[in-house]
Amino acid sequence: MSYKTWFGNHADKHKKIVDKLVAKRYTKEQIIDYFDFDNMVKMENDFCPLYKEPVKCHDMESLNCYLCACPHFRFNDEGLGAYNELKILSTCDINNGEKISSKGVIHHSCSKCTAPHHKAYIKKTFDLDWIKIMKKCSADEV
Repeated sequence: MSYKTWFGNHADKHKKIVDKLVAKRYTKEQIIDYFDFDNMVKMENDFCPLYKEPVKCHDMESLNCYLCACPHFRFNDEGLGAYNELKILSTCDINNGEKISSKGVIHHSCSKCTAPHHKAYIKKTFDLDWIKIMKKCSADEV
């Protein structure tokens, strides 16, 4: 699956959940709390494939899934550039994480970065519209 496809699919799933919570008059704090990993596994099991196991994508006690991806992640399925003749498909604009090469391309691995999964970070970047938070991620139009 391309980054662009994942991004669009995820935005749709996120919007459906947020719209449901807004219709129930949840506050900002209640919406953020709803996206706690343990609650999401119970209430929104189809939101993430890892919920079925259930296993966290990051090794942290209190993982919040509101952002899922990170506003600092940058991608372009056609490439952001090249390194040693390998096409770079994704990177991080704050240089967190690490680069991994696979099948002739370079991807950015965020597996060791927990920034977007902390409630404080989510509160700072919060918007009901996930696309607005993530607007700088895609180098092409999403």
